[in-house]
This record gives sequence, C-alpha cells and structure tokens, in this order.
Amino acid sequence: MPDVTQLLTHHHTITDQKIVTVPAASLSTGQARLRIERFALTANNVTYAASGFAIGYWKFFPTAEQDWGLVPVWGYAEVVESASDVVSVGDRFYGFYPLASELVMEPVTHGTHAVRDVAAHRVDLPAVYNIYSRASSAPKGSDAYQALMQPLIATSYLLYDWLMDNDWFNAKQIVIGSASSKTGLGLTAFLAKHADRSFKVVGLTGAGNADFVRELGFCDQAVTYDDVETLDQVASVYVDMAGNGDVKKRLHARLEGHLNHSSAVGISHWDQFAPQAEVAGPKPEFFFAPSQIEKRKKDWGKGVIEQKIGEATQMIVQDAARWLTLETHAGLDAAMVPYAALAQGKADPKTGHIVEV
Repeated sequence: MPDVTQLLTHHHTITDQKIVTVPAASLSTGQARLRIERFALTANNVTYAASGFAIGYWKFFPTAEQDWGLVPVWGYAEVVESASDVVSVGDRFYGFYPLASELVMEPVTHGTHAVRDVAAHRVDLPAVYNIYSRASSAPKGSDAYQALMQPLIATSYLLYDWLMDNDWFNAKQIVIGSASSKTGLGLTAFLAKHADRSFKVVGLTGAGNADFVRELGFCDQAVTYDDVETLDQVASVYVDMAGNGDVKKRLHARLEGHLNHSSAVGISHWDQFAPQAEVAGPKPEFFFAPSQIEKRKKDWGKGVIEQKIGEATQMIVQDAARWLTLETHAGLDAAMVPYAALAQGKADPKTGHIVEV
C-alpha cells in the first residue's frame, strides 16, 4: 500500500507549506479509501486556512504534526479500496477533500446520489461539508469548472438569497468587497439579474482588477479600495469577501449613518484582517452559508435549496468560458505556486487553478 502524500500548511503562518509522506492507514469495517484525482484552488481555500480555528476547518482532516494542518479543497476522488457496503471500488465522488493524495472516510447513504462521511471527528462539524456527491464513472470536461465554481457560487447564491430574505436591508446600494473574487462576482451576477431591483450594485476591488470587474458587466459601478471615500452616502449594505481591516474601517466611516448592515464573508486579505478593529456604525456580522441552508430547508422542505444552488451554479458555469481561463498544475507540490499567489493576493481573477494529483 503506497504512502500518503500530504501538503501541510502552518496553522499560524498560512503561507508556509511543506510536503510530507505518512503511512497509509488500514481500513476498518465500514471505511473506504479514496484516491484524490483533482481539485480547485481559489481564494476560498485561503479563507479556510485563515479561519481554520475560528470556524473549525483544521478539524476536518487531522494530522500528526503539531501546528501543521491540511487545508480543505473541493474536487474529485475515486474509491480504490472499500470495506463498506455503501461504496464500491471505481465509484467517484465530488466533495470536500484534504490537500493530500487520499482520504479515508466512513460513508453512509445520503439520499439517492450522495454519501455522508460519519467519521467520529466530523460528526459535530457543519453537515454540508460532510456530503459527497456521486460523479460519473469517467472524468468529464466540466469537472474542472464544477470543482472551481460550485462551492464559491453556492456561497454567492446563499448570500443573494439571504439578502433577499432580509428585504435587502432596505438598501439603495449593495457594496461587494473583493468583487473580482469568484464568490464576489457570483453575487454581483445574481444581484444584477434580480428582477425589479431597487438598489445599485457596487463592486469594490483593487486597482489592478477594476477593469475586469467593469468588463464583466454585473456591477453598476466599480470602485477601487483607494477610492472608498467616493462611495455614495445612501442607505447601504456591505458584503465583505476580503476582510481588509483598513478598508472596512474607512468604508464604515464613509457610510456612517447610512450603513444598514455589514456582513463578513471571507478573509482573502487575511494578512490585513483586523478582527478587533473598532468601526463606525453597525458591528460586522459573520455570514455562515450552512446556516442559510438549514434555514431554507426548514422554510421550503428537503432538497429545494440544493436544487436552486445547482441551477444557479450552472448559470455561472455556462458564462464562465467568457472570462475564465483554466490553468492545470501537475502534482501536489505544484499546488504551492498558485496557493502562494492566492494567499499573497497576486492571483489573476481571470485564471482558474486546477491541480491534478
């Protein structure tokens, strides 16, 4: 049985990574071994690392090395060994995997097209991350787009649904921080297409990405971080994907008396994150996508929100070829290059990174 390769990330200095090999574990009854085939790398993975303790992302895939963990990624894997009655060798699944060459899970049936990992250490973690969808027996051309877009656009759609569920907080403008990120542009797309909208969509981004945000055509206005003080002083909502403490403080000051809600979603600008910073106006509230999923399950019944997310993802995926170029990297060690670019805020938003393990 070959050793397992892992790409570890330091818990506290998330730009530090290293490759290690560990012995493969023997399977117990009910377990299955999945060989990870390919996964996407996006700013979302940087957020997982930066919030690994606050939200619990380091807990999904424990390691033997103190202060080093496995960043979760979204991708595809194939069952190569099974001691389970639920999955068979050759089955493929899309879902939440470690930055590694394999995952041992304890699957149980979840609906007609998925399994759920009920490993003891995952039982109390958010259920949405423990579900693995069955994929076709052979990789499809759309696999890369699925790996890249689904988790990000799912969050985009849930943000859109949450804003709608709260009557847009009576805002006349919705400001999206890091509008060039996949999650940000997905949200701007859903907002732009909303029928009879009474608010303006404002994309906040770095100077180098402003033209890209404008060219996408989803925002009524693109504003750079340097120009936050030019934002219209009208009833507003701020949805922050970046977590840049200085930008947040300046935006709150500019919109003091006009900011009806401030939502914190991601921290792709993790190195400028200032969680204790005092800001004018409403205190930023963290948006946790699984909570909106659970709310909609209670509102609408089983399966409805998942169907809506799937349809929304396909809408963005079908448009992605217009603006997204796929770049493939061979091997776990090659993942360090795009990860570093994402962690340092230097990644090109028009490029999607896929790692073939």
